[in-house]
Amino acid sequence: MTVLLIDDDHEVLDASRQTLELEGFAVEATTRPEDALDRLGPSWPGVVVTDVRMPGMDGFALLERVRAADPEVPVVLVTGHGDIAMAMRAVRGGAYDFIEKPAEPGHLVEVVRRALEHRRLVLENRSLRAQLAGGSLEARIIGRSAAIERLRAAVAGLADAEVDVLLFGETGTGKELVARSLHDAGQRRAGNFVALNCGALPDTIIESELFGHEPGAFTGAQGRRIGKLEHADGGTLFLDEIESMPMHLQVKLLRVLQERVIERVGGNRPIPLDLRVVAATKVDLLRQAGEGKFREDLYYRLNVVTVPLPPLRERREDVPLLLRHFLDAAAARARRPAPPVDAAALARLAAHGWPGNVRELRNVAERIALGLGDGLAGGPVTGAGGGGIEPLAEQMDRIEKQLVEDALARCGGRVGETADKLGITRKTLYLKMRHHGLQRGDFTEE
Repeated sequence: MTVLLIDDDHEVLDASRQTLELEGFAVEATTRPEDALDRLGPSWPGVVVTDVRMPGMDGFALLERVRAADPEVPVVLVTGHGDIAMAMRAVRGGAYDFIEKPAEPGHLVEVVRRALEHRRLVLENRSLRAQLAGGSLEARIIGRSAAIERLRAAVAGLADAEVDVLLFGETGTGKELVARSLHDAGQRRAGNFVALNCGALPDTIIESELFGHEPGAFTGAQGRRIGKLEHADGGTLFLDEIESMPMHLQVKLLRVLQERVIERVGGNRPIPLDLRVVAATKVDLLRQAGEGKFREDLYYRLNVVTVPLPPLRERREDVPLLLRHFLDAAAARARRPAPPVDAAALARLAAHGWPGNVRELRNVAERIALGLGDGLAGGPVTGAGGGGIEPLAEQMDRIEKQLVEDALARCGGRVGETADKLGITRKTLYLKMRHHGLQRGDFTEE
């Protein structure tokens, strides 16, 4: 990062340069404003500190030229003839700061340090956005960590492979996103991508959802229904939370995987299928099989290729990139500019344990976009009431909402499991969700 000093007074220029260099800044100094313009642009890593009154091009004219090259280059105006009107003109013109001569060395150093940090964050955010707008897999599976590089390589290698895939990862790591990426990057992209959460359907209808049914197959079955398996013909079937599938249906799924043939409920005609199955789980299926909770033969049939998804705590270096992606999306939905996130806030976020993984980070970004501090539970928020302190009832209400949100996120939106974790009844949880405006669908796996 560079400090570009401009002043037509050689003694002032040398004194300012010496002050900044003693503090470790890289400084370029010139008496000619025109010399500065050639090097400025969107990628220039530095700030401009310029005198206002100079022969030829004055500081305000230079400010306009700099902002034309890049409006986010910080420009600090320095003058020995300062007054309120000139300071207001500087601020309205887009100056980063305004300093009166003679500049007190400590104040000059502090202003320059803040300006350089601002410029660093601007350039970093631009770099992150450029990466997000890059290639298809990079734009979908976001991150620069070694773990994410391996995940993208696995998806690229498996996209066109005609094998079923088992995704293994904690809640909130993005298993459906990876499944969709496998589908969209492969030769089945023209077919349907059909997602089914095996833990979200009652036993009474899951068989009909999977296999479809014929008219009269059971009470209320007035017409023919095409099931998820048949709808995925030519495409991809994504079975999330496969560990939740009832045992009697696991037998039928095993037959489908082996023979690629189904029969609708109430029907006898075999229907051939051409589909790929991507299953996802957050538990050790082999251990489940050993405990009699999952069919061992189905496990080995699904386990042709297993792709592990890393938790966010094991790739903390991806937090800034993911945060920028979610912030931009949240700000666009709220029709407001994405707020900047300073280095201290990024450090707090990077140190967080992220039990809810990427889904938790997305919720944090939503809160930051709404101006609620750094987005973490207990983090600073804009308060109401006297002295900027929220009334106790409002604080407790906000904390309760945060706790319910986090529990729902960790449990993937499963109400029964969430209620058990919180030690309350399902009815109480539903009432609290209604009170806080929370929808179960906002916390299901993506």
